[in-house]
Amino acid sequence: MESGPDVRVERLTRYIFSAPSWPRSLAIVIVLGLLIDGAAYRAGNEFFLVGTLGFSVPALVAFLLTVPLVEVFGRQITHNRSALLALTCTVLTVILSLSPMLVFGRALFPTLYAGALGLVFGLRLLVLVAVADYRITRMVLPAFLQSAAGIAVGAWFFTPGFVPYALLLQAVFGLGFVSLIWLIERPLKRAFHISGLNFLNTFIAHLTDGSKKMEDFFREIGEEVYVPQVSLFFSRDTGKDALFTVPNVHPGPMGDVGGGNLPRILHDTFPEETLVAHGCATHDFNLVSESEIAKIGRAVEASRKGLTFSGTASRPVRVASGSVSILCQRFGDALLMVSTRSPERTEDLDYSIGMAIMGEGRCGFSEVAFVDAHNCMTLVGSPVLPATLIATEYIAAAREGFRVAQDLPFEPLAIGVSHVRVPFTREQGFGSLGVQVLATEVGGERAAYVLVDGNNMAPGVRERLLAVVLGHVDEGEIMTTDTHTVNTVSGKNPVGYAVQAEEIVPYVEQAVREAVADIAPARVGAATASCEGIVVFGSQRVSQLASTVNAMLAFIAPISFMILVLAFLISVFAYILLQ
Repeated sequence: MESGPDVRVERLTRYIFSAPSWPRSLAIVIVLGLLIDGAAYRAGNEFFLVGTLGFSVPALVAFLLTVPLVEVFGRQITHNRSALLALTCTVLTVILSLSPMLVFGRALFPTLYAGALGLVFGLRLLVLVAVADYRITRMVLPAFLQSAAGIAVGAWFFTPGFVPYALLLQAVFGLGFVSLIWLIERPLKRAFHISGLNFLNTFIAHLTDGSKKMEDFFREIGEEVYVPQVSLFFSRDTGKDALFTVPNVHPGPMGDVGGGNLPRILHDTFPEETLVAHGCATHDFNLVSESEIAKIGRAVEASRKGLTFSGTASRPVRVASGSVSILCQRFGDALLMVSTRSPERTEDLDYSIGMAIMGEGRCGFSEVAFVDAHNCMTLVGSPVLPATLIATEYIAAAREGFRVAQDLPFEPLAIGVSHVRVPFTREQGFGSLGVQVLATEVGGERAAYVLVDGNNMAPGVRERLLAVVLGHVDEGEIMTTDTHTVNTVSGKNPVGYAVQAEEIVPYVEQAVREAVADIAPARVGAATASCEGIVVFGSQRVSQLASTVNAMLAFIAPISFMILVLAFLISVFAYILLQ
């Protein structure tokens, strides 16, 4: 079983859930109060109406006032989350107040109710600093709403001693949960000098309204890198020019945050029809901000100056070693290599593997554009790392490609390009670019490089689409951009997962037909851009972050239990002293 950092991050998504609609939560709160009133009436209990007044009303007060009070401090919490929090605290109060009465009788009800209100205050404080505003002082008042309403009701129902005892417990449980919050914050503070709860605030804001404030955190933990980017510039006298470029940074981490929309932004940067393929980079090379993409665009633009164009290329040839297959084609003195392991898992390649291949290839070619086709997701797993068996297969296949490509004869080059939008959404696994195709014709032999704007492909989809493509050309490959706009929290949303391959086929076939029909004589120039000072997550940062968060989750439960036990013991001690 894979157990790399990407898997650990993926496992964290099981803690993400959507709050039910607020009318549903409030309905449960009201019904619960009425049921308790009915039971108290039948039992002849002197606390009749405590269900409505003691449990439902405090929850309704908290629901009505939490959202506006949080917004006073410039933060947000949805009505659905506010209602769910009120409901959860109501259920907790009912359980802690009424269940022990079955054993100890009614006399302890005021004490138990006061203790439950103290726990509710602490719990609301913890939740609000996590989902709304990490600054504790700003969330104390919103957190206290439900308990304050409960204490007001208790002052009417119970003896005068109830209020000071309940307020004392608010302080006890409040301090206990503040200590827990401090302990939760410590690991990320020490490791990355960032607030974990502030990061959680911004992550929830991203899920709620698309906020990109997470980029501020990524920049704090990021580091500068200097990466090469190989581009093939195609020029034609008739028809649109084309640019095929291979970034060696990663289009992540999620949505439009960081470099998540790298392919589309680079596509829109240049006047040519631009295909942004997936190079060799893992999540360590996620851009910390969308603004970093502009640096890459400027570097690619600068690399085209002084280009030497050639009107010749080789026919495409496919080589293989072990599970790795590479489609190779020379364009002038440059070599394009598109690699895949499909139907085996084809996932991110570590940056060093790509650099080793490109460096070795420069001995025989002016430039080597090495593409990870990223076209078969069997599971969300670890990237391909150096010195592994799969890495050696990639290097061996590339060496075979270098050997074979050097002997390929040059013939006149013609290309065609097409761009077909698709009606599928991000939630269905498709980015905004849809399907792009670069078709080449050399010596009467045609090849189609099909690029789908998505994050990987479901098993078998590449083979199904390639079969359709090969009905129109002699050779080809299906690639994905690895855009992470299709991933909000989970890394698993490949092309063909939500939309069946048969529904995708017509758009791929249309794109290939249009590209073939667009074929015209072309010239090509290749260049390697030096993308300098690009700020990315940094080496092993994703692994460290995932490990730290998982460690936090492991110790939160036992520490919380110990803090609660200590708070209850203090509550009992205070009760004895006040008697």
